[in-house]
Amino acid sequence: MLKRIKLRTWLLIGAALLIILGAFFFFVNLSSQAPSVSKSKGVQLTQNSAGQYQTVIKDGHYLTSAARGITATSQGNAVDVKDFESGLLNLAKSHFKTGRYIFQEGQYLSSDTVNSLLARQTDSDSTGLNPKDNGKTDSSRNPIYVQSLTEQDFMTKEGSDLKLAGMVVGVAMNTQDTYQKEQYGANYFQTISDADRIAYGKKIAPKLIKKIREQNGVDKNIPIVIAMYANASEDSLGSGAFYSEATSKTGTDLSSWSDIDDKTVVFPKESSDSSSIGSDENTGFTNFKNDIANFFPNIAGATAVGHFTNSKLTSMNVTVTTQFYSQTEIQAFANYVASAAVKFLPSSAPVQITIKTANETQAILVRKSDEKAYTVTLL
Repeated sequence: MLKRIKLRTWLLIGAALLIILGAFFFFVNLSSQAPSVSKSKGVQLTQNSAGQYQTVIKDGHYLTSAARGITATSQGNAVDVKDFESGLLNLAKSHFKTGRYIFQEGQYLSSDTVNSLLARQTDSDSTGLNPKDNGKTDSSRNPIYVQSLTEQDFMTKEGSDLKLAGMVVGVAMNTQDTYQKEQYGANYFQTISDADRIAYGKKIAPKLIKKIREQNGVDKNIPIVIAMYANASEDSLGSGAFYSEATSKTGTDLSSWSDIDDKTVVFPKESSDSSSIGSDENTGFTNFKNDIANFFPNIAGATAVGHFTNSKLTSMNVTVTTQFYSQTEIQAFANYVASAAVKFLPSSAPVQITIKTANETQAILVRKSDEKAYTVTLL
């Protein structure tokens, strides 16, 4: 009997050891499959998928920009912010290859520096990129041209260190300036012509380059790309677009300006829009909108925003506003929208469809480029 108990004890101990060893090898194998990081004095680098930049993590936290979110005025188009930053990163890929450079949020322009750059010039301070206030309150006033700045840094590894190898700075220019004639008074809108906006942007670019090169850690010979972005008007459903870029290789010298053929088109297009860009997509979206409206009568509206580069659609975001009263209604409608989207919406570019009420999002449908079906997520 004693021998039987001892045998059972040893069997239990052996089984426990096998479990412990199995767990050990499981976690070893799991850690070998996890994305690795390269450490450099408290700095880690994420390993991203092909076509994406590695990014910088410091002391276990993502390295954010101290100057993010700063604007010259509180007014603006909310959809511009996301498009401005993501579009700038896509533009950067043509200058700084993802396989060679490491992306870092802007670290050289402090919040105080950006605030001073976005301010108006005064008699005692010429730092600001925006012109002096001439005291006028009509169309002859000096508008706020420069609404916001975004800095993106591109690093290379030198041994165990990271070194700044280049920068891309986006300059968001207003196409419409919102102002008040008196504090807390009504808002007035001043349209800025394309010619004035473009000319003013070129005028202040060398001044901005000079300020950037004055910052500690910025070498006078690293390439700095300046990319100009035209904000959409405050009430626009779509975002703005990048329209021009130039590169400073040394000092404040800038190469000749190159046009960027980016455009944003809102669907359905207005009858006054005679542009050929997005004509086919507009026809498809109109058919899509009519089809889903026939399926469910409670649709309040459907709109889409298409982004085009060199006249080619690169993405489309669709918003369907309606009201459902049960989860089964939402599910049925979302599934129908997914099938209608396959039939009518473009397949050559990524498409995201948001189904929402006035107060909440109820479903999101996503299809990547050239995929056949949409992924439907009910919220």
